[in-house]
Amino acid sequence: MSLLTNVMDHSLDDGYAEAAARKKADGSGGLPKTLRAKLGLAAGLVLAALVVTVGAAQARVAAPVVAKEREELVDRIEEETSAADELEKSVDELRDDVGARQREALEKSGDGDRSDLVGILSGAAEVHGPGVKLVVDDAKEAGVGGDGQARGTSDFSDTGRLRDRDMQRVVNGLWESGAEAVSINGQRLTALSAIRAAGDAILVDNRPLVPPYTVLAVGDGERLSSTFQDSADGLYLHALQENYGIRTAISVAEDLKLPAAPSVIVRTAQPITEKGTS
Repeated sequence: MSLLTNVMDHSLDDGYAEAAARKKADGSGGLPKTLRAKLGLAAGLVLAALVVTVGAAQARVAAPVVAKEREELVDRIEEETSAADELEKSVDELRDDVGARQREALEKSGDGDRSDLVGILSGAAEVHGPGVKLVVDDAKEAGVGGDGQARGTSDFSDTGRLRDRDMQRVVNGLWESGAEAVSINGQRLTALSAIRAAGDAILVDNRPLVPPYTVLAVGDGERLSSTFQDSADGLYLHALQENYGIRTAISVAEDLKLPAAPSVIVRTAQPITEKGTS
C-alpha cells in the first residue's frame, strides 16, 4: 500500500518536474511567443482541421456506394444460393432416375437384392431402419474444462471444442460396433469420406458442420448402443465428457432415415458371376 500511495502522490517524476520548472523560469515553455511561431501553429491547426474535414467528407460520399455494393453482394449471394439449391434438387432427381434404371436392369438379370445391399453399404442409396442417435456438442464454456479450469495441451482438444480427430474416433467406433450406415448432420459417410478441420470448424467431405453434431447410425439399436459405449472409442468420448465438459447424449431409435451420399462415383465395374459359371 505504501508503494501505491507513493505512486499516487508523486505521479510525475522529480526530474521531469524540475525540467518543467526550469523551462517555465526561462520563458521557453508554454505557447509560442513570436508572431512567426504563432502563425506556424495556426497554420498547423488549420491544416489538421482541413485533413479531418476532407476525410469526413470522403467517408460521407463513399457511404452510399459501400451500402449499394453491400446490397448487391447480398442479392448475388441469395441468387447463387437459390441456383445451388436448384442444382442440388436436379442432382437428386437425376440420382433417383439413375437408381431406378439400375434397379430395372438388375431385376432383369436377377441380381437386384445384391445391388441394393451394395448401394446401402457404399452409401450410394438412402437407407432407413433402427439404430442409434448420438448428439455431441462442445463444452458450455469453450476454453475451460468440466472443472472450470483452463484446459491444458494433451491428446484431447484444449479449447473446449470437439475436434476432427474426436469425431473420427466416434465414427470409427460406430462402424466397429456394427453400424451399417452413418451420417453426421445429414452428411452420409462412405468409405471415401474425409473428416478434417479448418480452424475450429469440422469438415465432412469439405462441407463445414455446425455444432451440435448429430450422428445417426443404422443397425441393431440396443446392441449397437451398448457395444459402442463399452468400446475404446466410446470410453474416449466418455472421458471427454467427464474431464473436459464435452456434452453427449445417445439414444436408441426405432426408425432412422439417412440420405444417399452426394458424391459416390463408380470408377470400375464388372459383371458378377456365380462359381462354376462363366
